[in-house]
Amino acid sequence: MGTPMTGPILITGASGKLGRAFLRHFLQAGCDVVAAVLRRESVDGLFADFEAAAREGRLHAVAADLAAEPGIAALMAFLDGNALRPAGLVNNARSLDNLRLGEDGAPSRASFLGELTLAVVAPCELALALAGQRESRLESIVNIGSIYGTAAANPAVYDDFRRESPLHYGVAKSALVQLTRELAVRLAPRVRVNAVSFGGVEGRASAEFEARYAKLCPMGRMLREDEVAGPVAFLLSAEASG
Repeated sequence: MGTPMTGPILITGASGKLGRAFLRHFLQAGCDVVAAVLRRESVDGLFADFEAAAREGRLHAVAADLAAEPGIAALMAFLDGNALRPAGLVNNARSLDNLRLGEDGAPSRASFLGELTLAVVAPCELALALAGQRESRLESIVNIGSIYGTAAANPAVYDDFRRESPLHYGVAKSALVQLTRELAVRLAPRVRVNAVSFGGVEGRASAEFEARYAKLCPMGRMLREDEVAGPVAFLLSAEASG
């Protein structure tokens, strides 16, 4: 991943599809990682799945609901209590519950606000908290965005566009891109802030969806799960500082 960081990498949403891919990559690279997840059982699952790294003390895991107001404080208390000073932050937390739609295809107000809170408010609060942490070592932040934060969804890809493509997902990811710009200015020059807007990743959609999606991509396919960690690792590294 380039030049090693001076402290561990904090990954939120570390038990999800992309989160596990990031976690696996950085542990295999020999990094220390703090994995933030929603539920306690996910902590136990990560310790079981990455037993060697946990035994070596390179994997730390904590359950914290970042969408709830006490969540950031609980995570920061865990870091302080274990003398952990993250050098890198990957804002990746999400909740599929926020993306459920009503029969008319519209999100509820609670779902909309929940998505904005987890995708924008929590990453902002966490970034500022880490930057202001006592003896902070924070060097780089990478926000995990989406192509739907830069372009509207294509109705032709979906069987039922209104009910399968939550409009508030793209709105929240677009706001995350603007948050990235704001934090990049406000935390410079000590902390670099970037975002990666991934396209679709294989393994979650139906074969029919993947085939339709592939026709819109120059590569003729969706992203593979093993391809997502590389750009994040580069942006976290000192090689991305120029």
